[in-house]
Amino acid sequence: MRYWIRLDFESFQMEHPLAARFTYGENWELYSYMRNLRHLEYYINKPRKYPWDMVLKACYWLRHRWNCKHRNIFIAPNSVGPGFHLQHRGYRHILPETKIGANCEILPMVLMGKKQAGIKDCKIQIGNNCYISTGVTILGPVQIGDNVTIGAGAVVTKDIPSNCVVAGVPAKIVKKLN
Repeated sequence: MRYWIRLDFESFQMEHPLAARFTYGENWELYSYMRNLRHLEYYINKPRKYPWDMVLKACYWLRHRWNCKHRNIFIAPNSVGPGFHLQHRGYRHILPETKIGANCEILPMVLMGKKQAGIKDCKIQIGNNCYISTGVTILGPVQIGDNVTIGAGAVVTKDIPSNCVVAGVPAKIVKKLN
């Protein structure tokens, strides 16, 4: 847990974390959201549970619910990898079935949802080192490879291979990287 929290902290690149904390800086708010989420994941996944663990889990869950409502960000526990970075305040909704790899960055106004209402198993898998720009909609089930950049306003409805840049409605490969 501490390792993942440290990687999340490093991804926010705060020059003065103490000043950011007391001045309610944007990066501090988003980092504290992620830190609370990591603590909640720890108590959800902990194999041996003591009575006080249930109390701590409930406290972190309540704090997560408060954060979701007030920050307008919903990220389900156990869905994002280490080094995950939220850039700027703003709406984000990530389905519980979503799995996002390490060192990914997501900008505001991102929605990850289902293509149709009747889909029961809507898995969205996003690889490592991905950059998801503003206003992106990802409709699952879909798989996105490693080192992918998704341009602003794109609507992803089909699988995307690794090492490319996609954009448009529906999203198409604009550029292949190495």
